[in-house]
Amino acid sequence: MLSTPVPEPDLRPGCAAEPKWDGFRALVSVDAGRVVLRSRHGTEMAASFPEVVAGAVQLPDATALDGELVVWDAAGRLAFERLQNRLARRGAGAARAAEEWPAHFVAFDLLRLSGTDTTSWPYRRRRAALESVFSARRLSAPWALCPSTTEADVVREWLTWASVGMEGVVFKRLGDAYRPPVRGWQKYKIRETSEAIVGAITGSLAVPRKLLLGRYDVEGRFQYVGRTTTLAQAAGAAVAGLLAAGRRGHPWTGWSFSAGWGSQEKLNVTLVEPDLVVEVGVDVARDASGRWRHPARWHRVRPDLSPADVPRLTSPQS
Repeated sequence: MLSTPVPEPDLRPGCAAEPKWDGFRALVSVDAGRVVLRSRHGTEMAASFPEVVAGAVQLPDATALDGELVVWDAAGRLAFERLQNRLARRGAGAARAAEEWPAHFVAFDLLRLSGTDTTSWPYRRRRAALESVFSARRLSAPWALCPSTTEADVVREWLTWASVGMEGVVFKRLGDAYRPPVRGWQKYKIRETSEAIVGAITGSLAVPRKLLLGRYDVEGRFQYVGRTTTLAQAAGAAVAGLLAAGRRGHPWTGWSFSAGWGSQEKLNVTLVEPDLVVEVGVDVARDASGRWRHPARWHRVRPDLSPADVPRLTSPQS
């Protein structure tokens, strides 16, 4: 079952809320000792996460869970890059990674219980049964029970957890069945506005399409932090007259930029002088270097700020 974005984090009557984790959506099932661990798109992931497979012995037979694979670092923050790097590990490499960066399966729904299909049950009944599995079986790592609440105050508290990698909240109607692939849930993602410096663009100086953004790090190096979504015509026009082609010695000379976080596709970019400061809307997901994992949304030009006024690039661990 999938979700659709909503602009406000309002908990409506008849709904429950759950934290939205920065991890991989996954389904796990166990049948007569055979464990299947798949991504939302059907990719088999069991070989990469042997600790989850081994932990399935704790579950009742003929049971299936929906949830999120996550990796926490030593400081209690979600480490998405560590999680992603584990996908390529197999065999002894996967076992070593499981020792160093163990994954947890944060369960938020119950699809089958001891051979009974529970997807037609209302959420409140599935949730009660899921909690019973955790308590009766005394599930421990790698299993974690996703919190759920019907209290608006608790939701507001969760929205302060962005620093540890919680991306937002998911809302589910208490009486709804589990209906894949219907977008019957709603999600609110935490976003904030922030300043960055334009270092390159796609399109032309006259008609910029996307902005590639940078910040100076603590050592004074101009580093790439992310890109915007495609600019609307009015936003492109507002930026176009303020851009100047990059001169010889531009800090990003010779660099290449991917079309998206984790993508192999490269963007065709034009370097510009890193003089223009813009304000963009970003969500809280960042990589270990402090770069925004998802495209930023255009907000406005900040001609009142100079590049020296823009916050320095720091990693989430700093």
